Amino acid sequence: MTWFPSLNHGGKATALVDGDRSLTYEELNDTVTRVIDGLLNGVDSLDEERVAFLYPASFDFAALIIGVVAAGGIAVPLSVHASVSELSHCLSVAGVKRLLLPSGMRSVALDEICEALGVEQLAVEDLPEAGAPKASPLTAEQGALIVFTSGTTGKPKGVVHTVASVSAMVTSLIEAWGWAETDVIPLFLPLHHVHGIVNILLCALWRGAAVDLYTRFDAEQLCRKVAADRYSVFMAVPTIYVKLISYLKTLDENYCDQVTEGFANMRLNVSGSAACPVPLFDEWEALTSQRFLERYGMTELGMALSNPYEGERRPGHVGQPLPGVVIKRVSESGEDITDPDMPGELAVKSRTAFREYWGNPESTEKAFVDGWFLTGDIAVIDEGAYRILGRASIDIIKSGGYKLSALEIEATLLEHPDVSEVAVIGVPDDEWGEIVAAAVVLGCPVSEDSLVQFSRERMSGYKVPRKWVFADALPRNALGKVTKPSLSAWFEG
Repeated sequence: MTWFPSLNHGGKATALVDGDRSLTYEELNDTVTRVIDGLLNGVDSLDEERVAFLYPASFDFAALIIGVVAAGGIAVPLSVHASVSELSHCLSVAGVKRLLLPSGMRSVALDEICEALGVEQLAVEDLPEAGAPKASPLTAEQGALIVFTSGTTGKPKGVVHTVASVSAMVTSLIEAWGWAETDVIPLFLPLHHVHGIVNILLCALWRGAAVDLYTRFDAEQLCRKVAADRYSVFMAVPTIYVKLISYLKTLDENYCDQVTEGFANMRLNVSGSAACPVPLFDEWEALTSQRFLERYGMTELGMALSNPYEGERRPGHVGQPLPGVVIKRVSESGEDITDPDMPGELAVKSRTAFREYWGNPESTEKAFVDGWFLTGDIAVIDEGAYRILGRASIDIIKSGGYKLSALEIEATLLEHPDVSEVAVIGVPDDEWGEIVAAAVVLGCPVSEDSLVQFSRERMSGYKVPRKWVFADALPRNALGKVTKPSLSAWFEG
């Protein structure tokens, strides 16, 4: 199979582990072939038919993410935790006609939605056996994958990646992060976003490494494997590392030392999908001797910037462009910015860039200017390394003539020992245009006055939040990103 070369030569090496079951590359190849056979059912190509699936991390998910593409279709992985209305949106936008899912995932509400949209529901084992598959050769620009945006700034859009862009995303990271056939990595992240799909699953399987599958994050089970030196690579979002640190603090000293030693023995720990607070970076290094490799990416690009695999990794920074990626910064008026200290929107040209937003030519056209994809993220360059200030629309607060970075203010507030989580936004104000507002989760009770005083000692007065809300938790999506648009209502009145 030319789409995934490791399936041809992986042989008896372990590809996937699910509890006490394992699948070799040879067996995975057989499973993928069975999927291609059933999907084609006598035709030569799916001709970019969007085939959706609703499977947790499993052998079936891996076979589908590879097999749908090999059959000439576009794979549309959906979140197993999505609501029926969210699934309806994705199925409708992508124009899906077949949804594969375990029988246990079906429901009356989903049945009704699928019937209304004309979507057939079936499980992998329900696919027909039509004989040896004869799939047409794949082309570089053929659609391969639709991944939906996180929806933090509006309704999720269906991002179409091609065979070429998926291949480029995978091979770029294999080169940059030193993937080897001997690597073993756990996969517990959601499988409807690039982080879990590409950075972990596809990179590992392309390289011939092994993946341990978890249907959900389980600190106890993971740490048991870490203590046994099972893993060489670990990738997670910042909230997962916070949970791991909390779990480590519950362990007896001897076992805690075994787990932290297991992390120390790994060749790589990666943090991404959300900004990693510097205090978390420092605490993880103190516990495990591991310095996070932080990186920057988007659904539309895969990974674009990365701290080096070998070399200095600077907390709060996302490094430099990955192989094959060209980046510049532009002003609001579209002019190139050369002053490294001046904030500018990241514009990217890359072979990893997406082809289109499915069924949304207007948004696709707006996303590109002269071939440059406008990310909507504002950054500065700090001694050669990029530092993200935040989303232009959400994280850049325009107050009294100043442009303030919500992420910088959040990082300062997180230095307070009793602040566990914080999200900063700008809220409308007649006098200032916008004022700074902070939603805070506390570990121990702290007064608003003391937080204001703490802030004034560490940042300019115009950056100090003027509105405060204290909560038990912040609203987050499946990847741990705070859904900031929903916070506006917290500060009304």
